[in-house]
Amino acid sequence: MHQVIVNLSVANTRPTGITTYANNLFPYLQSLNPTLLSSQQITNYTCYSIPANLTPDQGTKGHLRRLFWTQFQLPQIYKSLKSSLLFSPLPEAPLYTKCRFAVMVHDFIPLRFPKRFSPLTPYHRYYVPQVIKQAQHIICNSHATAKDIIDFYQISASKITPIPLAHDRNHFRFLNLPTRNYFLYIGRQDPYKNLHRLIAAFAALPNSSDYELWLAGPIDPRYTPVLQAQVEELGVTHQVKFLDYIAYCELPAIINQAIALVFPSLWEGFGFPVLEAMACGTPVITSNLSSLPEVAGDSAILINPYNTNEITEAMQTIAIDLTLRSHLSSQGITRSQKFSWEKTGKATVEVLSRYL
Repeated sequence: MHQVIVNLSVANTRPTGITTYANNLFPYLQSLNPTLLSSQQITNYTCYSIPANLTPDQGTKGHLRRLFWTQFQLPQIYKSLKSSLLFSPLPEAPLYTKCRFAVMVHDFIPLRFPKRFSPLTPYHRYYVPQVIKQAQHIICNSHATAKDIIDFYQISASKITPIPLAHDRNHFRFLNLPTRNYFLYIGRQDPYKNLHRLIAAFAALPNSSDYELWLAGPIDPRYTPVLQAQVEELGVTHQVKFLDYIAYCELPAIINQAIALVFPSLWEGFGFPVLEAMACGTPVITSNLSSLPEVAGDSAILINPYNTNEITEAMQTIAIDLTLRSHLSSQGITRSQKFSWEKTGKATVEVLSRYL
């Protein structure tokens, strides 16, 4: 009898936050003897084969196919496997069926920063609330996200368990490489990531010509051209580099050699880049909002992301104060060791076990 089924239909080939979470978590669910719903065979696991065309890689079509599959195929799979619980690494599950499920909620950015005509806005406004209301339990990645679930959807706190995420310790670590002259940002280029203020803050550095700003993350035809025009207007075209998506294997070396990671996002559910940079011993400048202080603790410079001058001052301080840089480096490494996928996995098993 397969008691727990884990829905990996969202897992894609270019890992973003949700895929990273799902891939790192399921090895720790082994004690529950789960069946993985996956488009690929995964060794040492019972797998149930599902279509490969349900991922965000395939854009809106992928999302729609996955929602359709979740609503109509998944209940039949649940029944045929005689499951007693479905676990989904994002807030998607069959509605108004006999499936019992627990879900993971990452953030409510589409509700905080709604985009006109974005399908994600109605998805979060109409579909996700029903999933959350019908779930046996909700896991989320930070106290900030837990508060959002309570505030946006009037859900009782007793139904929610915040479980912090983690990083791959073997991958993101101090490599003892020489520091180069660039500040680094990692992530998408959506407006809520606040890159227009980061670029303005960089251009305002007293001797910005001595430094570079590297923006690592997928080029986005909706937002990148606007940022490139801003860079040109500020006269820092030669110093600001748009690197596009960086392969996972290349990230540690790029992080290790940066003066600092600057991550002035206006909102995050968790904030992987902050944790990964701290694990590499790279100083971090990040926002004093949402989950970011929960991740960074007192091991980073926290700034008000709406204040460009504060971002400039933090970058200037880290650039010239080598003692502070070294202090933040060692503090960050120590802080990052408090997070592990094993802890995340054990805490998740504990929650799921209550519903079996």
